[in-house]
Amino acid sequence: MTSEYRHIPVLLAECLEHLNIEPQHTFVDATLGGAGHSLEVAGKLGPQGTLIGIDQDEVALRAARERLEALPDDRRPRLELLRGNFGNLDDLLVSAEVPGIDAILFDLGVSSVQIDTPSRGFSFKEDGPLDMRMDPGKQTLTAEEIVNTYNAADLTRIIRAYSDERWASRIAAFIVERRQQEPLVTSAQLVDVVKSAIPASARRAGGHPAKRTFQALRIEVNSELTVLRQGLEAAVRWLNPQGRIVVISYHSLEDRIVKETFSSLAQRCTCPPDLPVCACGRQPILDVITRKPVAPSADEVERNPRARSAKVRAARKR
Repeated sequence: MTSEYRHIPVLLAECLEHLNIEPQHTFVDATLGGAGHSLEVAGKLGPQGTLIGIDQDEVALRAARERLEALPDDRRPRLELLRGNFGNLDDLLVSAEVPGIDAILFDLGVSSVQIDTPSRGFSFKEDGPLDMRMDPGKQTLTAEEIVNTYNAADLTRIIRAYSDERWASRIAAFIVERRQQEPLVTSAQLVDVVKSAIPASARRAGGHPAKRTFQALRIEVNSELTVLRQGLEAAVRWLNPQGRIVVISYHSLEDRIVKETFSSLAQRCTCPPDLPVCACGRQPILDVITRKPVAPSADEVERNPRARSAKVRAARKR
């Protein structure tokens, strides 16, 4: 269990390149965490710039504020740190009273503190309550409620759709069977059920057998994919012309949403090809900078194993 908010910024150099920060810019870190990326951005903004940091976790905000306010005067921009979810980006930026933004970063990974704190329930390696809420003060749905009340069909759908788990239906059936004997209230209980459901031969490869199920439950608890779409669309609305949006994703579902959102907003006329004159009048809003996602180097993965699955996509508003 960690006692401080630590964050090793993933793909830092690549993010800084694509954010293209200038001293006068207004930058939004939509997933502030421990301010790993924002500390470096702050130095590029300097006193002329504005840094708006958003996070659901009060611990993260306190840690980030301490680190950012400790910067020397010539490296510290105007700071506006806001507690909230980037799915509510419109309301948060209205409260910050900014007319527009020049760059925004989304780092979609779950923070080390959330993973390493058993009481948060995110970890399949440490025993704790089946919670998984990013913001326990505002959210009511927990992983415990899902595994004890969702029917087998819904559990199968969630686990399969949100994690590509090939044993989803079997895991769901085992969960339903086990909860009839006793409620599933801890991560250790759930890990035991998942291990029982997956054949021994399949458990020998691909990492921890419960990893995918825990990922799927976390996504369901926090409505992560819906929130991501909302956040991306709002971010593009707030970008000034030539403003940049950079997203770090960690699994294929997130990356697919980012790719599809960018592609859709970069699309020109959508009229049927046989129509002689454009009737839709559609104009592209974005230019996609990264035609293929940027992955970490082998050296970075060795330094920071949690960067292994990271991918960066970037776009520029027209």
